[in-house]
Amino acid sequence: MADARALIIEDDADINQIVATRLARAGFSCTQAFSGSEAALVLDAEFGDEAAGIDHSGFAVVICDLMLPGMTGEQLVSLIRAHDPSTPIIVISARTAVTDKIDLLKLGADDYLAKPFDLDELVARVEVQIRHRQLAGGDTAVGYGRGDSKALTFRSWTLNPSARTFRVAGEPVELTRLEFNIIEALMRSPERAWSKQELFELAWDEPYAADDNTLNVHVSNIRAKLKPTGTGCYIKTVWGMGFKLTE
Repeated sequence: MADARALIIEDDADINQIVATRLARAGFSCTQAFSGSEAALVLDAEFGDEAAGIDHSGFAVVICDLMLPGMTGEQLVSLIRAHDPSTPIIVISARTAVTDKIDLLKLGADDYLAKPFDLDELVARVEVQIRHRQLAGGDTAVGYGRGDSKALTFRSWTLNPSARTFRVAGEPVELTRLEFNIIEALMRSPERAWSKQELFELAWDEPYAADDNTLNVHVSNIRAKLKPTGTGCYIKTVWGMGFKLTE
């Protein structure tokens, strides 16, 4: 992870510093923000550089608390996703309600770790997210489509695994990394009914977590993004099993 940049957004100075120290040991260069408003300034500068064509590596991961002064973690997740669909976002929070986790996944967070957390587990989750992003951004794709970069089509959908682009009737639709992986798996076998376990393991590239909510939330998010195109109905729920595409 040498030279990888991490943005840590946490108003508790002790937690912020402990996380930064541990990530630095793992080879990350850490930018620390201690409020939501400070993080927004950092992100605005980052996105401004990109718009100006200034070349830099970007953040490899963002670690974000929820209850922040100035701007909430939820607002920051939305801000990041409005500009960048792929940078991994790991939320750390003392809020542990299932509804909080589901809402954050819907906004575009990739993982959620409840406080108090183990630092080694945090680093492991960071490394998993970065590994998945690297696989998704290279010449090979995560999961079922790995090694096959041929463009896929289904009805009015077109998906390009190499360029990581998805279009409906020629118009681009922005997807997160996991949303893209789910659609790619479905499009590679459009006649197949996928179990939730199969689809999870192909999209996440890790063993099934036995948590239906995680996959359901991402599929719901995909359908919401596709609703304006009139193609959200292409993804059919197979009750008691999982999902498939409808001809």
